[in-house]
Amino acid sequence: MFFYYLRMAKISMVKHWGLSLLMILAIGLGIGAAMTTITVNYMMSANPIPHKSNQLFNVQLDSWDVNEPYFDDGRPPAQLTYRDAMALMDARKAMRQTVQSQANAVIEPEGDDSIPFQVSARANSADFFTMFDVPFIYGGPWTRQADESKEQVVVINSEINQRVFGGENSVGQTLKIAGFYYKVVGVIDYWNPLPRFYDISTGAFNETEEIFVPFSMIAEEKINRSGNTNCWKPSGDGFEAFLNSECVWTQFWVELPDNQAWQEYNDFLTAYVQQQKAIGRFERPLNNRLLNVMQWLESMEVVEDDAVMMMAMSLMFLLVCLLNTVGLLLAKFLGKSGEIGIRQALGASRRDLFYQYLVESGCIGVAGGLLGLLFAYLGLQGIDSLYGEMTRGLTELDATLVLSAIALAILSSLAAGLYPTWQASKVQPSQQLKSQ
Repeated sequence: MFFYYLRMAKISMVKHWGLSLLMILAIGLGIGAAMTTITVNYMMSANPIPHKSNQLFNVQLDSWDVNEPYFDDGRPPAQLTYRDAMALMDARKAMRQTVQSQANAVIEPEGDDSIPFQVSARANSADFFTMFDVPFIYGGPWTRQADESKEQVVVINSEINQRVFGGENSVGQTLKIAGFYYKVVGVIDYWNPLPRFYDISTGAFNETEEIFVPFSMIAEEKINRSGNTNCWKPSGDGFEAFLNSECVWTQFWVELPDNQAWQEYNDFLTAYVQQQKAIGRFERPLNNRLLNVMQWLESMEVVEDDAVMMMAMSLMFLLVCLLNTVGLLLAKFLGKSGEIGIRQALGASRRDLFYQYLVESGCIGVAGGLLGLLFAYLGLQGIDSLYGEMTRGLTELDATLVLSAIALAILSSLAAGLYPTWQASKVQPSQQLKSQ
């Protein structure tokens, strides 16, 4: 019977092509608008490292001004001071840990015809690559011993490897960066987690860095740090004074395998802050935070309120489109009252008629969903062209979103068709036959 209903739906949609086209267009517009904003929100709120997001924790300590909180809602600074980050690193209380900061540098390729070029960089410790599952093509991360001995080593991405070394295995080669020679220990494959959870201070959806060097290179002044820096009192003159200041500019992450490890590390943070209070620092009330990846992203409001509001408005637009579809379906089905009466007189039950017209509503929904996908694609391309790098990776429809769009269209059209279909199946055959 289902295939019979599909055939009847096709005949009906072709016969009343004008009404059918209007309904498909209404559903398509609603689905297109909804899926455009849903896609952006879905990508913004996605879990960037789902298999271990509950084991990676961002560390926050409230070393800010006693007279004024860092955030209006009382949250501590999103970053740590250099002296606190180094103290936590030296304590080695976590299974893995990394201190890091964004940086920039100029690569000076060998050869008379080679032109220096600027790259984005990250200064981090060795555990960074293992903690965040950075994929390697050649080689691997440097060791903790390299961190401790302040070795000049570098990990580069595949694009830099192609540009400087022609794409060959460059492990063991040297690379001149900002006047200093670094030994290449690894080449990473494409890696671009969204959101860029490990450092959202300069943009949660920025691309990952092109080169990675040991964090000690910043203190050694062999690479220039960049990124956000916030201070609540003067740092003093000179770079050494800046490193020992109350300025926050480093990000600190730890990997803790279970709840017991989390509790032990949290107790360690409390003890550390109490120790610092004893020497006159951390004058604000105890306010440590040890948040896993998703808690961290939620705390930092990675999904903007404007994006959520736009999604709500697009869903309201979809509702308006469905209300229009209800009216069009009602007009179409009740226009078949004579046909319905004759079919009932010939033995068709109300259930049969209800199912038939519900299948027709579903077919309209499928067509509207496919059209909606086209509108969503065009909408996402428009956002991408308008905002460029800011939305890279957020405007792509994956298989899950495509299937969700089709399902949403079918469910929406079935919901819109319930009332018209019910009304059509209630037609009294005696009255319709008499009027004929």
